[in-house]
Parts: sequence; structure tokens; C-alpha cells
Amino acid sequence: MNSYDVAVIGSGPGGYVAAIRCAQLGMKTAIIEKYATLGGTCLNVGCIPSKALLDSSHHYEDAVKHFEEHGIEIPGDVKVNLEKMIARKQAVVDQTTGGIDFLMKKNKIDVYQGLGSFKDATHIIITGEQTTEIEAKNTIIATGSKPSSLPFINIDKERIITSTEALKLKEIPKHLIVIGGGVIGLELGQVYKRLGAEVSVVEYADRIVPTMDAGVSKELNKVLKKQKFKINASHKVKSVERVGDEVIVKADNKKGEEVEFKGDYCLVSVGRRPYTDGLNAEAAGVKLDERGRVEVNDHLQTNVSNIYAIGDVVKGAMLAHKAEEEGVFVAEILAGQKPHIDYNLIPGVVYTWPEVAAVGKTEEQLKEAGVDYKVGQFPMRALGRARASMDIDGFVKVLADKNTDEILGVHMVGARAADMIAEAVVAMEYRASAEDVSRMSHAHPTFTEAIKEAALAATDDRALHV
Repeated sequence: MNSYDVAVIGSGPGGYVAAIRCAQLGMKTAIIEKYATLGGTCLNVGCIPSKALLDSSHHYEDAVKHFEEHGIEIPGDVKVNLEKMIARKQAVVDQTTGGIDFLMKKNKIDVYQGLGSFKDATHIIITGEQTTEIEAKNTIIATGSKPSSLPFINIDKERIITSTEALKLKEIPKHLIVIGGGVIGLELGQVYKRLGAEVSVVEYADRIVPTMDAGVSKELNKVLKKQKFKINASHKVKSVERVGDEVIVKADNKKGEEVEFKGDYCLVSVGRRPYTDGLNAEAAGVKLDERGRVEVNDHLQTNVSNIYAIGDVVKGAMLAHKAEEEGVFVAEILAGQKPHIDYNLIPGVVYTWPEVAAVGKTEEQLKEAGVDYKVGQFPMRALGRARASMDIDGFVKVLADKNTDEILGVHMVGARAADMIAEAVVAMEYRASAEDVSRMSHAHPTFTEAIKEAALAATDDRALHV
């Protein structure tokens, strides 16, 4: 039987990063993955493939709607070859997961393919083509999450689908009904909207992306409606039925009236649930909470001292980069170091176009906490760079403490927001004030100038270009 300092169960961004950091710190490390490829949901059926399709569909939309304005004329019709688009997406996935294979070899991490189940707190049985048992002084549970559903929905994976199936459709839907106006539903909705589908979003909350700042939500709603999305907030779905090639969704609107939506596909994107099936956590004595998450303390340690858990399977935002930070954190704890994670500074991103990104507190949270704050907001359309690329939707909003000027939250909608949010994370990690950021030189013309201008607006209402 092989013995290890650390075994990691699950090879998503949390798991594989944890394994790499453990190996870097001199621990003999194994990683266990039940699927044929490494990388978990994110690399195989999540973050990476969805970005590939978002990119391809964006190119198509530009060719159809915007090239002429740029003086680019394409004779004949521009056509979508969905099969080729899906194949390119798969090539990106294959290259990315292959990169993880390389990293495992480079760091001398033993990879086991099969389902990892606890025999007890220090032994794991791996069931794959053959059954193997290994011993691990420490174990990191990184088993991730799966798409959630609603109790009355029968997901047939053909017409009533999850994000996994939406990434490999054989045809462009005529009318895609999206249940859930969160990140995944809006991103995949936009892919198929660009390719010609009619898209109706049905959201239970009173606004889309309901966990984000209300101002951001309102702006994105406005932009998506301009793109001809049909957004139905405050709608409680009560039945989803397939009749032949048609899906009928019935919901109650905010007045309590029944509304019916008919489409040829229905994407169920109502969140994700922690995944521990087959882990046999009870054999190791590991406790789960009432929502099926692995219970952990502030060191991400379970109630069994040599077993830790990270990522989507524990409390907190279900984000790949949060899982990565936790993977590094646990590896360094095991090595006797004293790492830290500030969960307030883990950014959230929606990869629609325009993109949406945020870090820190929302206005709603600051009001609820009774914090005196000030707001600086700057519109993207006032930027030369935004006008040059015809990306004028959105804004940057900086929230700062009214007394100390410390930045408490940054929220943005606009081109490249996903990349720009890192500037706000760095500033807040170093406890910068709005004035600090406003006094830093930003290259011209860039989208990031909107951050400087919003910081100027927050400092003393002195933005220069509005």
C-alpha cells in the first residue's frame, strides 16, 4: 500500500492547486479524480468551456452587427457552424486539462483515477478500473459541486438541461427559457442569444444577479433588455413539463397570476449543491452540515483533525479562485505556516458582455451594517477608450468610508471588468483610500481610467471627465 503525507480527493481548481502547493512544500502527495480528465467542473464543464463559447459567439455577433460600422464589409451571409464552435471549445478544454496532467508530472504528484472513498480517517479506497487502497497522513476533500435543480423538475438532459448539456447542444435553440437569473444562466443565455435564439430569463428574486450590488444589477438588466433578452423577475416557477420537442414552464408572477413560457429548450440554472456522493465521509467521522457541506473551522479543518475541506464543498461563494486560495491556504497550514484569506476580498465576476465584476461590500450591506459611506461613480461612455471600441455601456462605482476614505467596495459593469477588478482587490488588500487610487497614474486611453475617475468622484466629487 502506498503511503502519502497528503491525499487530495478531487482535481478541480481547489484540489489540483492544493496538490501542487503541497508538493512544492516537500510533501509526498496524491490526487484522486473519478473522471477521465483532471480539472473538475471548472476546466471541463464550467468556467473554461463557457468562456470559449462566450468568446466565439461574441466574434459572431461583432461580425453580424458591428463590422460594417468599423468599415469591414463581408460579402454574402455570415453563418454559424455550431458543430465547429463546440469542437473549438472542446479543443480549449482538452489543452487546458492536458496542462494539469503536465503540472502533476512536473510536481511528482501521483494521480489516481477512480472514486475516492474513506475507509477510515487515514485510509482511502479508490474504485476505478481496479480497486486500490492508499494511506494518507492528511486528506484534503475537494469534491466540488453539481448543478442544483428544483424538486418538481425532471432534468432529461435533452430539452430540460443543466449548464453541462448547454455547453454541447447540437442546434441553436429557437427559444431558450432560462430558469435562474444568476451568473451561469445569464452567461449561457447570452451565448445562444448572440447566435440567434430568443432568450427568456425567469428569476425568483426581484432582480437578476440578486447577490450583487443593486446598481450593478439594474445596469446589467438595462443592457440585456437592450440586447432583446426577456427578463422576468419576481417569478416563482411551479412546473416544467416537456411535451415532445416543446418545454412548457409555468410560474406565478409577483401579482400571483400564472404565466406560461413555451420554448424548445429550458436551462435550469438555480445554483449548485455541494457534492459528496460516494465520499463515505461518515467512515472517517467527518461531519456534514444541514446543506450537505463539509463542516470546517477557520483553518478549513473538519472535526477530524487530519482531514481538511476546501472549495464548493464547504461554506462560502462557489468560485474557482476562492477554491484555489483555500487549496494554497491548507497546504501552507499543513507545512506549519500562517497563511490568511480575506473572504471579503474575493472578487465575483459575470462574463456577459459587458462584463460585471465586484469586490468588497455592496451598498445594501453597508446600509444594513450602519456604515457611513460615500459613493463615486463614473460612466464608461465618458472614456475615450470605451468610445474607440464602441463599448460604452456600464460604469465603475467606488464605495469608501465617509470618515477615513478607505475603499470598502468596488462594483463595475463594462468591457474588461473581469480583468480590471484585480486593481480594486490590490488596493483593498493594502487598505487604500479612494484618494490613494485617484492619485495613481493610469495609462491613457484605458478602461481602468474609469477606476481612477470613480475614486476621484468618491474622494471629493472631483472626477475630471464628467
